[in-house]
Amino acid sequence: MMRILRTLFDNFTLALLAVMLAATVLPCEGYGAVFFETLTSLAIGLLFFLHGARLSPQNVRSGASHWRLHALVFFCTFVMFPLIGLALKPIVSPLVGRELYVGLLYLCALPATVQSAIAFTSLARGNVPAAICSAAASSLLGIFLTPLLVYLLVGVEGAAVGLQAVLKIVLQLLAPFVLGQMARRWIAGWVERRRGWLRFVDQGSILLVVYTAFSEATVFGLWHSVPLQKLALLGVVCCALLALVLWLTQALAKRFGFSIEDRITILFAGSKKSMATGVPMAQILFSGGAVGAVILPLMLFHQIQLMVCALLAQRYARRVDAAPVEA
Repeated sequence: MMRILRTLFDNFTLALLAVMLAATVLPCEGYGAVFFETLTSLAIGLLFFLHGARLSPQNVRSGASHWRLHALVFFCTFVMFPLIGLALKPIVSPLVGRELYVGLLYLCALPATVQSAIAFTSLARGNVPAAICSAAASSLLGIFLTPLLVYLLVGVEGAAVGLQAVLKIVLQLLAPFVLGQMARRWIAGWVERRRGWLRFVDQGSILLVVYTAFSEATVFGLWHSVPLQKLALLGVVCCALLALVLWLTQALAKRFGFSIEDRITILFAGSKKSMATGVPMAQILFSGGAVGAVILPLMLFHQIQLMVCALLAQRYARRVDAAPVEA
């Protein structure tokens, strides 16, 4: 029982819940809000700088040639997910309300995760180089595709998507990543030796963004418009969305004749959505108290996908080495 609870509620999940509670009880306002927004921007820049410093060009080249796998992952991430989100509108929008449904559409438009997709692929003994290349490319493409998809799915009424927003995304997310790649030749060894410590930068930047976003949302009255019943319904919707996507990605990978290792990569890279990219990007694309409602579906989905994918990865890792026969 304790092992199951530990899987469902790890330290980061508990930290997220604590930060949400702190933002609800003690939201930052005035000069405090300005301070936390500046600190959050610096943390996000550092986060993407370290992403660039960690990613090896050799790993990118080794996985880049597997174009069929990448095409399917990109299709699942940027086409299948948004289409499912649109198809769910008649059911989901009346259940959870328009604000949370917009958050669900935003979730569907996001790129895949980088670290967790690669970590789960490695644990499940999948095609790790292809996962590195696919997840990194998805993250970079998302900088440009996600604002476009948000504009197409939500419209100008729900999001402030324009040249200025895209430019801000490029400066805050892409530019630090490129600088990290350029500095890799000097700091790659240092970053690798401190990988365990540097993951706190990833988690810390997310916690800062969540605190500032939910503080602003609390000031604008988010919790008065999102009762507990809606949160429960939103959790059910996120579970159903993840189950459908996992089934479709696996079915498509099987249909196109990929090996078991490649199917594992497609499953984890094509079904996950990045909170590390999605939360800071929402802060740029959406204004006012809308940010809190927009990232709420993403936060729920993120926790659910981590729990489910951890169990799936362990199941794949325990498989008998009969992959050639199955393939």
